[in-house]
Amino acid sequence: MRQAPAYVPGHQLLAGKSVLITAAAGAGIGYAAAKRCAEEGCRALMISDIHPRRLEEAVERLKAETGLQAVYGQLCNVVIEDEVQALVAAAEQALGGVDVLINNAGLGGQKRVTEMTDEEWLRVIDVTLTGTFRMTRAMLPHMERRGTGAIVNNASVLGWRAQKEQAHYAAAKAGVMALTRCSAVEAAEHGVRINAVSPSIALHDFLRKASSDELLEQLASREAFGRAAEVWEVANVMIFLASDYASYMVGEVLSVSSQHA
Repeated sequence: MRQAPAYVPGHQLLAGKSVLITAAAGAGIGYAAAKRCAEEGCRALMISDIHPRRLEEAVERLKAETGLQAVYGQLCNVVIEDEVQALVAAAEQALGGVDVLINNAGLGGQKRVTEMTDEEWLRVIDVTLTGTFRMTRAMLPHMERRGTGAIVNNASVLGWRAQKEQAHYAAAKAGVMALTRCSAVEAAEHGVRINAVSPSIALHDFLRKASSDELLEQLASREAFGRAAEVWEVANVMIFLASDYASYMVGEVLSVSSQHA
């Protein structure tokens, strides 16, 4: 098993830009993306989450770890339209307009199709797919009016691959991929770029709590490097898609995975 590489320093890829990230409190990909945005020189940052204490702690931690003081937090449950609209309005005001939106909110679980209830199915679809749709729908008019902006969605390799007990999550992430492609061609007419990342396994505390050690070890062993991704390795690709280096990329879904063919 190869060790993870050294943490990559910032290169000012987002210098002067403002960023809004959903579900960015805690220790997952969202927080890693928020930290990377600050390290890459963004001028202002807003993160959202559904947990008040965790959100407040994440804001203070980002300020302490990166030195960026223009960091704001806003509670938001992406399944509630009023909260989505409030989040976008707050970000537009606090950040002086949003240049980059990273749709990170998602919900998983493990359940066989024959044992899955309608409620379990719909909950995962609502958070992971429809939540991404709601945020995109709310944000696009502002970006299109300015004629610029970038949206980065968090999909999953399960949108392409099969895995037992993941039908609801895989269906939702495949939907995120399709939403990315279709909304991207609409947004491109107004100068806005929409793309997505598709991670395989990226280890963080929440995933460790939600999955067995045996399953995580099995999934990691399938990767070409024999290890799971670090969350910041996924965030790095998000930053690239959000940056001007990806200025000609529209509707792409980039795999962040080293899994064997």
